[in-house]
Amino acid sequence: MRIIKAKTYGDMSRKAANVISAQVILKNNCVLGLATGATVLGIYQQLIEWYQKGDIDFSGARSVNLDEYVGLAGSHEQSYRHYMDTNFFQHINIKQENTHLPNGMTENIEEECDQYDALIESLGGIDLQLLGLGHKGHIGFNEPDEAFEKLTHCVRLKETTRKANARFFEKEDQVPKKAITMGIKSIMQAKRIVLCVSGAHKAEILNQVLTGPVTPALPGSILQMHPNLTVVADEEALHLL
Repeated sequence: MRIIKAKTYGDMSRKAANVISAQVILKNNCVLGLATGATVLGIYQQLIEWYQKGDIDFSGARSVNLDEYVGLAGSHEQSYRHYMDTNFFQHINIKQENTHLPNGMTENIEEECDQYDALIESLGGIDLQLLGLGHKGHIGFNEPDEAFEKLTHCVRLKETTRKANARFFEKEDQVPKKAITMGIKSIMQAKRIVLCVSGAHKAEILNQVLTGPVTPALPGSILQMHPNLTVVADEEALHLL
């Protein structure tokens, strides 16, 4: 495990973007595992800035996202496809056909999950997986449970997670109750993982994830077992370590 300490959220974003840009430069056709949410937004903004300066070329890159809400079309402004398109993909030269997210509108969720795992395998696996950390220690939508879910699966979102995401919707009852998420096995098979955490409110959970017992009750704790984990976090998030 390698921990990169940043002074601020902006510094964390630049340092994490540096790791990702190095991956793209070293392997132009790399497979990036991408995440959504407030934590990674600054990372995407930094990568866009470097792309616009001519420092990075995404034309050969492929991407697979961690998750998508069930019941939201890609055109819905709160879907993760919409988030990725508007906050990243539309501002760089990655080919749209090389960007992949689970289909939240599928009529057969189990089949969609199987196909997503097959897609990741067909791409040769994930070279670098970007992760944020949920308030309950979840990664993707892998919620605390009695066992680690290995493969892509449909999860019923806990009320605490739905409430945390309610700020993005007009009403809390509009937050989807289910999501399709990449499983722990797919995440852990990534050749490299970059976990990004910011803010004092994440300090306690980050400390537990990195130093506590490995347990499915704290899904992110499995990252302790990864051979190439880089944690990029600001001083506030790291102050208990």
